[in-house]
Amino acid sequence: MAKAKTRSSPLLFLATLLSFLLVSHQQPALDSAEQDSAYSVLDSINPDIPWRSLYPDDLCLSAPHGVVCDYFTDEDPPTNSTETAHISELSFGYVSDYTPNPPCTPNSTLDPLIFTSFKYLRKLFFYKCFTETPVSWPEVSGSGFGAGLEELVLIENPALVGSLDGIVGNFTNLRRLVLTGNGVSGNIPDKVGDLVDMEELTLSRNRLSGKARLNLARLSKLRVLDLSQNYLDGNVPESMGNLSQLLKLDLSSNGFYGKIPESLGNLQRLEFLDLSFNRFGNFGVPLFLGGMPRLREVYLSGNMLGGHIPEIWGKLGGISGIGFSNMGLVGSIPASMGLHLRNLCYLGLDNNRLEGEVPEEFGFLEFVNEINLENNNLTGRIPFTVNFTAKIGEKLKLKGNSGLCVGEDLEPGKSNATTTTTTSLGQLKLCKKSGSDIPNAALFREDVFVASSSMQGMLSSVHLLVVSMGLFYHYCSLVI
Repeated sequence: MAKAKTRSSPLLFLATLLSFLLVSHQQPALDSAEQDSAYSVLDSINPDIPWRSLYPDDLCLSAPHGVVCDYFTDEDPPTNSTETAHISELSFGYVSDYTPNPPCTPNSTLDPLIFTSFKYLRKLFFYKCFTETPVSWPEVSGSGFGAGLEELVLIENPALVGSLDGIVGNFTNLRRLVLTGNGVSGNIPDKVGDLVDMEELTLSRNRLSGKARLNLARLSKLRVLDLSQNYLDGNVPESMGNLSQLLKLDLSSNGFYGKIPESLGNLQRLEFLDLSFNRFGNFGVPLFLGGMPRLREVYLSGNMLGGHIPEIWGKLGGISGIGFSNMGLVGSIPASMGLHLRNLCYLGLDNNRLEGEVPEEFGFLEFVNEINLENNNLTGRIPFTVNFTAKIGEKLKLKGNSGLCVGEDLEPGKSNATTTTTTSLGQLKLCKKSGSDIPNAALFREDVFVASSSMQGMLSSVHLLVVSMGLFYHYCSLVI
């Protein structure tokens, strides 16, 4: 039977190919009015390119990279279904050789035909298209446009102005709304809370202001919420803790104040949390972080939370990045951080009022790329070897701690002290000789710190999820 199958496979291939060519030949053509509208939109994006002469045929068969068609079946009447061709995606702005969308110009405009002629549009994308000439988002209510739109992505368009309310319009079926680096201003409208199919809401680096009074009760599918780098203020709504599917929450660089809501501890799927550079009050590092075992990165820098670094690290072994800079922290650095956070790549504890010694356990952080302990009151011998300091180099930041010192093996000028080490630690004094100053390597069994195969599998799964969602780790490069 296997041989018969082998002999017949070329015939099956030819039959399949002929069938495909026949079906392709019979596929309906794009409506001429819709094709003319596409040419007009392309001309508004870049009038220097002769679009009609470069792509004179049916755009559903031959089109620029950013123009995508699909085929739809209209059943009107139900007994007489008809297949029609329509443009389903429009992407403008050159991104890379892998996504060579039609390139924009500094004076690109927004042709209103884009909001009236493509009733089957599912994705609309602009990247660095509106950079000099101010462009306003037209009123689209009542036009019938947008009922099927699932993705609206506007990235790095500083000349695109207007309110978020006007942009959202009647896009009731959006799954992704990404507005990053634009000139969008005003409040976040209530209608955003009605987008029940939303999976990603990214509104970073705009001019949004006012209270973030989002009605989040119906956004049960939301996985990414990024409101960073705006002018939002007030208290963070407790209702954010109800977003049970959330993987990423970024509210950084706004004016939020008060207490970080305890309800955020309910976000048991959360991997990325950034609340840095707001005005949260003196309530200490939230203890609920210790009950969020899927966290990979947590950033609270620039908020004067005060207090000690809590002992919450036992279940957070997957964390790769911690940013606790300029937070008014006092007391010593818990040794448990170095003991449990074996996957740590970045640790920022600089510009606080921490004291005591640097935990010996920090010298055994295998994957760390940067440790910043600058401008504290730390004392004693640093627990790092020559190889460790050479690997990290200048990203081992210890200046501003007058009580820290280095052992003879790291003394500047020694033959076994590398140039990088000398540059990084050259400002530290030489420790007085004392047996108690030498880290006891016997305290740390190598097998304790070798990641298990199950942990590596978990990291691989997380990496795939990060790729699929468009997330990323700031400081770690996971090699799968």
